[in-house]
Amino acid sequence: MKRSTGARLCAIAAVSALSLAFVTGCSSDSDEKSTDAKDSKGSASASAAASDVKALTSAELEKLLLAKGDVKGYTFDSGDDTLPKSKSAVKTDKAACDPLAWATAGLAPGDTDANASNSLTEDKTSSATASPDAADIEDAFDVSLTFVGLSSYDGDGAEKAMKTVSDGVTACASGYGLKADGEDSKVTKVASEKGTGGGDEAIAFAETVDMDGEGTATFHAEAIRTGNTIATFYTVSFAALAKGGEMDVNPAAVVTAQVAKLK
Repeated sequence: MKRSTGARLCAIAAVSALSLAFVTGCSSDSDEKSTDAKDSKGSASASAAASDVKALTSAELEKLLLAKGDVKGYTFDSGDDTLPKSKSAVKTDKAACDPLAWATAGLAPGDTDANASNSLTEDKTSSATASPDAADIEDAFDVSLTFVGLSSYDGDGAEKAMKTVSDGVTACASGYGLKADGEDSKVTKVASEKGTGGGDEAIAFAETVDMDGEGTATFHAEAIRTGNTIATFYTVSFAALAKGGEMDVNPAAVVTAQVAKLK
């Protein structure tokens, strides 16, 4: 990770199921047939609606990425020089961990070719003094870079992609090996955590990474689904990277602004 790399369960479901069984047991045969017919039509209609959903194109996703003026205090870059250009450049030693590695590299965590990414950096130059001292210079380099990836899916592909991320957090709890753009890294631990959230579904997780024997650093990532589009976020703090330790969490202002553009 020297460069870029990096569900809700409802108790009401049990109550609802119990209520449904009670109502069904008390209904007549004709009621059952009527209800079954309505449920069948409703399910068929919902399935048809889901299957009709088409993914946005990469060009359309590019227009939805955060840009200058969307978030105060940040500069923007296409990310072409820092992010892997394709999934083939990001490999793990556990297939279940692939979605996590892709999400932290600004790539689509699921099966789609519709993908766009950029990066945002805190702009501290505007607050720098005319004659900076050593402390000012050190502070100027204490910035964070946030990688943002957008991906879009046909049908229920986005929901399936989010499930692979959720499953990956569990399956890869003890870590995984990673090679990105020819550079090897070792993720020693993966754990779910609370992120900024938003959208229709959100999954946040932290990855602890072995820094070439110089201790470890913990990075934070988040995937948020809005309809059939998923936004991923991954932040690297240069100061923390140099010293090892805890990275900054993904800036709430950035996450919130990006999710808002997808609605």
